[in-house]
Amino acid sequence: MIRIVIAEDQGMLRGALASLLELEDDLTIVAQARHGEEALALIQLHQPDIALLDIEMPQMSGLDVAETIKEKGWSTRVVILTTFQRPGYFERAVRASVLGYLLKDEPSDRLAEAIRRVAAGYREVSPELVFGFIREENPLTERECEILKLAAEGLSANQIADSLFLSHGTVRNYISDILGKLGVKSRIEAVRAAEEKGWISYRKDDPT
Repeated sequence: MIRIVIAEDQGMLRGALASLLELEDDLTIVAQARHGEEALALIQLHQPDIALLDIEMPQMSGLDVAETIKEKGWSTRVVILTTFQRPGYFERAVRASVLGYLLKDEPSDRLAEAIRRVAAGYREVSPELVFGFIREENPLTERECEILKLAAEGLSANQIADSLFLSHGTVRNYISDILGKLGVKSRIEAVRAAEEKGWISYRKDDPT
């Protein structure tokens, strides 16, 4: 029996996924989470075979959860569900050792089979998502992404400098480089452009 934790912030979709997968004789849902932090706690508690994660959730994204699972060395294998064909997301998923990366509109039988294959150690990726990754690579360095994520969370240049133990001038130079690479005129435009391509993600407060 393959044990699964589902994390999806939309209640109706989460329930539908659980109901469909429970129809399979060899799959069982051990817990359901409304956001990333709850998912991480449930994964630690149940140690499931599979974590089925929405890519964009409040508090922690599916990719944040996947990266934490890898960092902690847990055995749970990750299947990401997404509606976004963004190259940066797929790039992060590969780095986080995510084995399943699928579009949400995949048929239920395809999802069930993908879960079985991931549980057995195989990789399952929707072809459209691979093509998106090939089209465009992230031009930002790791430090530039880090600074842009802090800017997205509302920190000023001075606050970013304090947070990263950098000088204010160094942060301003980084931001100038970021704007140039992305071809935009403001930090707001830079955040929007990088997020749309999946090159950064940051914690969003749960609206509920």
